[in-house]
Amino acid sequence: MTVSALVCLANGSEETEAVTVIDLLVRGGIEVTTAAVNNGEGLEVRCSRGVRLLADTPLSAVLDRLFDVIVLPGGAKGAEGFRDDPQLVATVRRIKSQGKLVAAICAAPALVLQHHKLFPSVAMTGFPALKDRIPPTEWRDKRWVYVKENNLLTSQGPGTAMDFSLKIIDILLGRAKAAEVAEQLMLPSGVDNYAD
Repeated sequence: MTVSALVCLANGSEETEAVTVIDLLVRGGIEVTTAAVNNGEGLEVRCSRGVRLLADTPLSAVLDRLFDVIVLPGGAKGAEGFRDDPQLVATVRRIKSQGKLVAAICAAPALVLQHHKLFPSVAMTGFPALKDRIPPTEWRDKRWVYVKENNLLTSQGPGTAMDFSLKIIDILLGRAKAAEVAEQLMLPSGVDNYAD
């Protein structure tokens, strides 16, 4: 059985987060589809620092496909693009309702998930400068937060993108696969390498 991921990209998405997630999930054997969101100009996405990425498809072409996870990279402008796109919000709701994993990093937890109240009263983290947009009872100052009962994974920013990506692999494919991918990366201390 193939495990699949939908990684959403919008103009202004944070490139380190997007590319790290894509790379590590592919290393883990996950089938990754990148989708351009809110981009009438086609598949090319200009990220927050000017790096250009080419999405596989527009989001509109995969609205009915099943995925095991939807990933929302951060970057304030990119997250605002997600927030303002009704198809993206509906896709997150659909994937959540199917019991699949929703994973958001950096600005996306505050600007998308909280803005649309997609996970009310669920613990999460995100970019610390936006923590005032997440209720204090829900905010966690951690590199990543996974709430199993809600199948929600959130993380803080570019520096936590490897933690975030490895946790997605752990959740979808298990600890041994996450350890196998982590072994290839020369991780800094403090990042869980999933080795026993």
